[in-house]
Amino acid sequence: MQPDELLKKVKDFKESDKVDLSSKEDLAVAVMNLIGIEEHLFFTYNKTGKEKYLELLNEARELRKKYLAQIVKNPEGEIWCISKHLLSSSMRLMEVGTKKLNEGKKQEAKDLFEKGYELWNIFWGLNLNLIDVEDVKAADDDKDPEINLDKGEKVSVFAKLGKTIQKILDCCKE
Repeated sequence: MQPDELLKKVKDFKESDKVDLSSKEDLAVAVMNLIGIEEHLFFTYNKTGKEKYLELLNEARELRKKYLAQIVKNPEGEIWCISKHLLSSSMRLMEVGTKKLNEGKKQEAKDLFEKGYELWNIFWGLNLNLIDVEDVKAADDDKDPEINLDKGEKVSVFAKLGKTIQKILDCCKE
């Protein structure tokens, strides 16, 4: 995406009253927790063999689908599943980071938190139509996709996109 296109999207987004981002962020955290519930019910069913856990799993899945649909509008191709996995991965990185923090491994925790937040931001970039999947490819095809121009440090494509979206969202909150 060209800088002028990105600036236009930011301007349009800021002028739009369509998005209550704080409510949607709360809903996304609820979806993250429903994904966690689904996972725990899966493991509990497999450990106990009790079918009641399958029924509960299905109920949790239906709730997750209902609330994710309030955020992921008109998903094209695999955007629905990508969105679900971005939230799930973000949540898991946050949970592991919290455990590392509790173990006194502060730098490991910070690294995990940063990666989780980058995935969170990519989720929002996709679902607020700030980026397209093609933007991920374009970021990967940059002449030097491993350089973050702000700090000169090497970063992944996900980190690059996540940081860019974070700047856009922070700009929109001002």
